[in-house]
Amino acid sequence: MIVEALGLERAHVAGLLDFLRGQGRTVATAESLTAGLVSAALTDVAGASDVVRGGLVVYATDLKAELAGVDRALLAEHGAVHPDVARELAAGARRRCGADWGIGLTGVAGPDPQDGVAPGTVHLGFAGPGGVTVHTARVEGDRHAVRAAAVRVALEQFAGLLRCPSEA
Repeated sequence: MIVEALGLERAHVAGLLDFLRGQGRTVATAESLTAGLVSAALTDVAGASDVVRGGLVVYATDLKAELAGVDRALLAEHGAVHPDVARELAAGARRRCGADWGIGLTGVAGPDPQDGVAPGTVHLGFAGPGGVTVHTARVEGDRHAVRAAAVRVALEQFAGLLRCPSEA
């Protein structure tokens, strides 16, 4: 139900979970912009409990530091929507949930800019066994469309990293 509502293909999400399961790997999320939608999409597929450890919804800036361990100085200097925040969210999800992979998302859904960052800006962090990588995307639409697109981009990027572990 959630998978389809976000414009995802169930087979794609199931494939990600199957790949992780086959590798004996787990995943966790720390989400701001998407407020748990990535975790919800992953767990919408039967058998997700084999690989999804959990997730942190850190919508408020102070919770990014308190729950996910994002550096307070980074938040004070750059605000909550920054590539390095996504990086630290991913690492924090991985660490706090005891997962092999962490996915972190921050961005601006709109309709207004946040800290000078335009709506539709999405920063995605991926922390895995080989390190941390960040991807920035620019998506269009109203706040619902931006959040749904952020989930799709996150899972597409994650699938790419899983197929190319040397990039992680």
